[in-house]
Amino acid sequence: MFKKAAEGSTARLMQLCTGYFLFYVATGLLVKLFTASSPEASPRMDDIAFLAYNTLGANLTCLIPAVALGWWRMESIRPLRLGRWNLPSELLYIIPSGVCTAVVIPTTTLMYTLPISVMVAMVIMRASVIVIGRLVDEVQIRQGILDKRVYAEENIAVLFAIGAASIELLGSNGGHFDFLRNRAAVVILASYIAAYAIRIYIMNYYKNTRPKGAPLDNKAFFATEQIAASATMALIAGLVLLSPRWFPSWSEVPQVAAFISAVRLPASGWGWAVCSGVAFGVVAFFSVFIFMFKGRTATFTGLVNRLTSLVAGTTATLIGWLFLGSRFPSLQNWISLGFVLVAVAFLTRAEKKRAQELKELP
Repeated sequence: MFKKAAEGSTARLMQLCTGYFLFYVATGLLVKLFTASSPEASPRMDDIAFLAYNTLGANLTCLIPAVALGWWRMESIRPLRLGRWNLPSELLYIIPSGVCTAVVIPTTTLMYTLPISVMVAMVIMRASVIVIGRLVDEVQIRQGILDKRVYAEENIAVLFAIGAASIELLGSNGGHFDFLRNRAAVVILASYIAAYAIRIYIMNYYKNTRPKGAPLDNKAFFATEQIAASATMALIAGLVLLSPRWFPSWSEVPQVAAFISAVRLPASGWGWAVCSGVAFGVVAFFSVFIFMFKGRTATFTGLVNRLTSLVAGTTATLIGWLFLGSRFPSLQNWISLGFVLVAVAFLTRAEKKRAQELKELP
């Protein structure tokens, strides 16, 4: 399965999806394992403390290989002269993408800490990003940046994705959690969606504006984005740690107090929590390479990326139910999953058409 496949081929896409699936299952289970409220699920850890340790592990997993392997060296199509240095002009938009990544990483983990299953969190987040992908395609088609057409099957798949998300957002989730009436949940999701919208646009702008024959250096994009994300998160963490000095009342904010305590007085098992972030860090590699997959639209890659993680979320939820005492998915959850499976069927038809289109290119 993992033999070297040609760039842009369906086989390469399937390899990326397999890796994405396996590590996202691990990511979802580890979050529930560390933050579960049931006494049987040990070790237990405060949500904010786990967020800090897990994010650190994820950041280092992405940052160390990207810097050590020299991925950050980018061959620019339009070098930018700054004093004595020639810098890639692509930095002007890749760095903002990294800032958005600094929002996406913690909000993803926070979604999993809410009192909903991994499957429900996946449905809500992934369906939202599927819609964003379609909007990005429409904007870039109108801008003349994207010259590929979106197949009708992809639009139909998006409609089913919207249906899946609507079922979870408007439903009662078994009567134990009303998502839209929970302020923290709404803020987390809104931040996630806004940051991802900008990030997906930038990734596809980079991919779709490369001149014919110019290399599409996904590794350089990923490395630069991760460096910017790490610097942003380090800056924010430092400001939060120092904030009580300037605004003493902030120390009374529960989330701020919990974060400061997690840094100054590390919780029991913090090392393992940092290690748990490795799975999420590996997911980031697969995620970016799927989003920027050669020869596909943002609608298509967004659907592949999000639907793969939805299946991973379902798998993680069932494993959590069997071994961690998590709640079994409700009828509502299964219906939303059914909508996703219909979307997958339409997506498969679109992929067959896309593969034939690529074969016919000169």
